[in-house]
Amino acid sequence: MAKKAKPKNKVPSKRYNKYKMEGGKLVREKTCPKCGDGIFMAKHKNRYYCGKCFYTEFLTK
Repeated sequence: MAKKAKPKNKVPSKRYNKYKMEGGKLVREKTCPKCGDGIFMAKHKNRYYCGKCFYTEFLTK
């Protein structure tokens, strides 16, 4: 007999964390100004970064 495969623990998608509801409308978080809508920028400790075109915006304090 074949061994039963253990079910893999799947990580839920983080896609929905990129959107917010404001006043009944769906609002996108930070998108890349060079690549356009649909390409989100990663938020780091001190900057926003686009992994596609390598555009960086630094946060000022």
